[in-house]
Amino acid sequence: MIQVAQIGVGYWGPNLLRNLIANRRCRVKTVAELSAERRNYVQSLYPAVRVTERVEDVLADPDVDAVIVATPVASHYDLALAALDAGKHILVEKPLARSVAEVAAIGRLAEQRKRVAMVGHTFLYNAAVRYVKKLIDDREIGDIRYIYSQRLNLGRIRSDVDALWNFAPHDVSIIQYWLGDPEPVSVVKRGVDFIQPGIADVVFMNIHYPGKIMANIHVSWLDPGKVRCMTVVGSRKMVVYDDVADNKITVYDKGIDRKAVLGENMDYDGPSYPTFSLRSGDILIPRIDFQEPLKVEIDHFLDCIEKGTPCLTGIDHARKVVEILSA
Repeated sequence: MIQVAQIGVGYWGPNLLRNLIANRRCRVKTVAELSAERRNYVQSLYPAVRVTERVEDVLADPDVDAVIVATPVASHYDLALAALDAGKHILVEKPLARSVAEVAAIGRLAEQRKRVAMVGHTFLYNAAVRYVKKLIDDREIGDIRYIYSQRLNLGRIRSDVDALWNFAPHDVSIIQYWLGDPEPVSVVKRGVDFIQPGIADVVFMNIHYPGKIMANIHVSWLDPGKVRCMTVVGSRKMVVYDDVADNKITVYDKGIDRKAVLGENMDYDGPSYPTFSLRSGDILIPRIDFQEPLKVEIDHFLDCIEKGTPCLTGIDHARKVVEILSA
């Protein structure tokens, strides 16, 4: 059984800890947290878990095989390096670090220490996201033309990162996963700070990929309602993934097709006679066998440690996401 420690039990940390406790393949030995209130919270729920305010207690423990880092983004780099240097496997909440250079340094140390370094891009372990990936790989929707996403809400406003670094890692990681982790041709983004100077509250990002594929990402914490929606437009079909809807996936058999037209010289589809037909076919709402993505993510992390399974959200994927965010 893999011995695990977690550093940080703030906003997202309790969800990670709950799934770690429930997983029979690992044992949570220690939780490190600076806040006395959060330490008491953990102790009240999980009395068998050792609680400490010192990260050093985790790093110095030879029984701890792996460390989960669920702290503010600014501390990810230092904690990841310290855990790897202590011989621990790491799973770090998104984003892995704040720059490509930091991600590369984490990757080099993980390779030197022969340890797993994984980032928690949880949506890649979501059954609905994986369903869309299969549609794309099986060419059910044809050639990808463009993708656009909206991740919006009113609050929660943060001061440590802007709306881009808070929300967009999800959408960028999903788009990269769907497209096979390509290198973008160009990235353009525009953000504005309305509430706090220097911290963008709303950001629009446009990414161009090879093959004339375009992706547009809109993130904001100043919108009237909660929106978590992504649309993929293909040459054959179109797919909408709505994470807050009851039906997560809707596939539309819609498109515009070139229509054969008889020309003056008894030829069809001559360059002088382009006409098109609008196609509107069936709408499919597939049944998705859903498991909590965090459970799937943690199982994958344990597989990477125990079986040497290639890491879906490892250093290469993390680097491309951070590269796009910091472009």
